[in-house]
Amino acid sequence: MTSRWFHQIATALAVAAFLGIPGASSGLAAKAKPAAAGKLVQPKENALTTPPPAIVGGIDTQAKHALVLEADTGAVLLDKLSEERIPPASMSKVMTAYLVFDYLKQGRAKLEDELPVSEKAWRTQGSKMFVQIGSRVKIDDLLRGMIIQSGNDACIVLAEGLAGSTSAFIDQMNEKAKQIGLKDSHFANVDGLPDPDHYMTARDLATLGMRTIKDFPEYYHYYSEKEFSFNTIASNNREVSINQGNRNPLLYKDIGADGLKTGHTDEAGYSLLGSVARDKRRVIVVLSGLPSMKARAQESERLVEWAFREFNNYQLFAAGDKVDDAEVWLGSEAKVPITVDKDLVVTLPRKSRKDMKVTVAYDKPVPAPVKKGEPIGKVVVTASDMAPAEAALIAGANVDRMGPVGRVAMAAAHLIWSRLH
Repeated sequence: MTSRWFHQIATALAVAAFLGIPGASSGLAAKAKPAAAGKLVQPKENALTTPPPAIVGGIDTQAKHALVLEADTGAVLLDKLSEERIPPASMSKVMTAYLVFDYLKQGRAKLEDELPVSEKAWRTQGSKMFVQIGSRVKIDDLLRGMIIQSGNDACIVLAEGLAGSTSAFIDQMNEKAKQIGLKDSHFANVDGLPDPDHYMTARDLATLGMRTIKDFPEYYHYYSEKEFSFNTIASNNREVSINQGNRNPLLYKDIGADGLKTGHTDEAGYSLLGSVARDKRRVIVVLSGLPSMKARAQESERLVEWAFREFNNYQLFAAGDKVDDAEVWLGSEAKVPITVDKDLVVTLPRKSRKDMKVTVAYDKPVPAPVKKGEPIGKVVVTASDMAPAEAALIAGANVDRMGPVGRVAMAAAHLIWSRLH
């Protein structure tokens, strides 16, 4: 009886091993060892979970909606109702500009192209660059008029000239918004004038700002220009120069600001989508619902300085660095190095740096064969006063499957080990 039982079990395990089925693989897994640096700890349980919630900063603002984040890592430093819909006012011109930049990059238009000014554009209310009806204006000037001077008339000229009508351009804005990851935004016009069907979220505004910087570095300079003079024809046929300054208060501070856009309506209050780059970092700030221009200037600068003062970026691994070794089930090698496919940089509160811990998490052992670049698990970074940050781990090498004889031998070894323990 005992001999028959032993034979049946051994045969079953051999078949399972031959087929590459891990079976009772947990029994073969050795206990995790700390990495050489003493900071990598293999958790006892599988930690492959959904991404953790974003950091909510320990600072408040009088803005009704706010979001402060680190552009390179995506770490949220301050979040105040960033997922709620808000009227974006002129901040939505960043979406209008994004689409114009896309036209230019695709070669569908050139900066030197001149677009006609319709009566509709000329009569548009709100902030203006003061284009004249019946004239033609270069796209280069219209971009400056829209971005620096916040000209609603410039938006209309661009939309009509590029798409044939504002409605066609708006349709393209909404389609492009979906493509670039704006999750809860809808555009009803090209200039941001009040409309109940025209809305964004602070989160989407931050996403739009980062996509603008990333996708169109050749055109992003418009957002850092402080003033623009546009020559127009006055009623007495004399050419006059109309000079207007950029309304972004951060540009006038020596803090590294290079964009992006302000907005204001009675409904929205005073708002801002700002970007500041210094010390090899970039911080994005979105504020909405402030009571005055002064409050907008003060709050935006205060939050930017707080973000740079209290947080910092730390590179833990460079792309290709070995993070750990993963155990392999029925492989030609017992272990495979696991690595990251891009630099692993985390944003931490400066005071929490000393508490940082790094752990690797994967379902072990990893069944052979293993292909280089194959997802293995994740690396999780924790520290006090922050939510965990994580990045994907990949195999750093190929590991073939063990041959048939080796798999049978492994099954036998497993059986002996289990009987002894």
